[in-house]
Amino acid sequence: MIRLMVLYNLPPDADEAAFVAWRLSTHAEYIRTMPGVVNASFGRIVEEWSSGMAGGYRFQSTVEWPDRPSFERAFYSDQAQADLKRNLEKLGDYRFIVTELLAGG
Repeated sequence: MIRLMVLYNLPPDADEAAFVAWRLSTHAEYIRTMPGVVNASFGRIVEEWSSGMAGGYRFQSTVEWPDRPSFERAFYSDQAQADLKRNLEKLGDYRFIVTELLAGG
């Protein structure tokens, strides 16, 4: 299984309530309809611990696909990349992490 995790903040002038409403409705539906998606979640980070690594992200989104080819077909398609470019304009700083899950349930 492949998991895409995005950690991010909003720009200082962003309306957080409006962003959350968009993320829970329009954008959630968009993610659910991406080809091959088997699971997706969105959350507000309320605590974090770190060992020497800068933290401070406010939100986390995760999306999972059954395998790497499914992820690549969905995420790297021309349409998904165009949508991603547009959606990133809503964010401040962000970090994308792609993980191959080796264990879990």
